[in-house]
Amino acid sequence: MSDSNRHGERLARWAESGHKSPPPTPAATVVLLRDGSSGLETLMLRRNSKIAFGGMWVFPGGRVDAADRVEDDEIASARRAAVRESAEEAGLSVDEAGLVTFSHWTPPSVAPRRFLTWFFLARAPEREVAIDGGEIHEHAWMRPTEALERRDAGQIELAAPTFVTLHALARSEDVDGALDRARTREPEHFATAVSRVEGGAVALWHGDAGYADRDAERPGPRHRLWMLADGWRYERDSGGQ
Repeated sequence: MSDSNRHGERLARWAESGHKSPPPTPAATVVLLRDGSSGLETLMLRRNSKIAFGGMWVFPGGRVDAADRVEDDEIASARRAAVRESAEEAGLSVDEAGLVTFSHWTPPSVAPRRFLTWFFLARAPEREVAIDGGEIHEHAWMRPTEALERRDAGQIELAAPTFVTLHALARSEDVDGALDRARTREPEHFATAVSRVEGGAVALWHGDAGYADRDAERPGPRHRLWMLADGWRYERDSGGQ
């Protein structure tokens, strides 16, 4: 099994284990965007292999700390955490007012570590990235399609929410287009269910015929990510965001 498909295999094993995980932890992620010479680019960071999501390429982000919390305001707390994590992990100071709420992710109930994560989009500050060298070991600016292609080539490892976010961003040509598209729709909520299939696993979301009972073979509408050894593919019937 290639390193690039470890995430799908882990999800499948968790789904089959039947174990329940500890209560989830609130978290936040900020997807930093810039206009590159070939179009829209996003900042990707490779996490230390010894910590949560180790070795994966991710967007800046992490848990909501006590100092981030705004009483009775989950999204405001997440926004503060996203700004703090951008500074800590990438050395970039992001204006909280410039964050655009993009999506919310709930992992499978059987995952060993669960983070309830708000994703935000933001225009990246015009300064050099400075990774911390602790939690983050590498960084790169990538076009969304490039990141997806590198995952299937076995060059990088992505988590399912990162893959789906990159898939959505690939429809935008520049930062203004991505931010405008996000502002004109309600943030989408993804609560993940997982099913093992031949060759890997499938992550299922709302609207998929197999979502309620994790039956990937059930005929009907599709909203899923095929995470197979020979490649990943996001499948969603028309009408989705």
